[in-house]
Amino acid sequence: MAGQLLLVDDEPGLREAVQAYLEDSGFTVDVASNAREGLDLARQKLPDLVITDIMMPQVDGYQFLKQLREEPQFKTLPIVFLTARGMTADRIQGYNAGCDAYISKPFDPDELVAVIKNLLEKQAAARSGGDDEVHNIADMARQIAEIRALLTQRGAIAQSTTPVKLDLTPREQSVLNLVVDGMMNKEIARRLETSVRNVEKYVSRLFVKTGTNSRTELVRYALEHGLTKE
Repeated sequence: MAGQLLLVDDEPGLREAVQAYLEDSGFTVDVASNAREGLDLARQKLPDLVITDIMMPQVDGYQFLKQLREEPQFKTLPIVFLTARGMTADRIQGYNAGCDAYISKPFDPDELVAVIKNLLEKQAAARSGGDDEVHNIADMARQIAEIRALLTQRGAIAQSTTPVKLDLTPREQSVLNLVVDGMMNKEIARRLETSVRNVEKYVSRLFVKTGTNSRTELVRYALEHGLTKE
């Protein structure tokens, strides 16, 4: 199962070796040498899973995990601790902090690959039940109603503000247009012939670029600033 991974470790030799092994196993791997770089890369790349060391200078793995979990797009992101801290108490602390797997150095690369595949499969299964940002039928109905209400006001909203220009990719623009049309992620995935996971990534990027936190806010922003075509 292919996936986009982010590896954060301050040891260059280990970082390069793990990256090479994971790429040989079919994954796309971005790397960072510290948590600050890792957070920036996570926001840019929206990885499917993060592998991080715990003992790093300035910002350690626990703080890094906390920073990720504080951002809506990373609430359910699988995170693996890959660390030399292998005592039982360390493992307990890691799981209590919210990691999804804890692997001690030295480790078997095949075990790491197996853990990653397992977590990605579980994540895919969890997502198959519905859109990531819509947790139940009531929320879905509320968001659809709010978006429809905004669409009825489309002309008035558009006339009251000044258009802005955002640096959107063609695919981001396509996804934005369909979100504004009131489509949910499954419908967008079918329309664009892609996966729900990819649509979720594009929607998350749109949230970041527009400074919004929900589909309703995103639709309002797009209408107010002339980001979609009639």
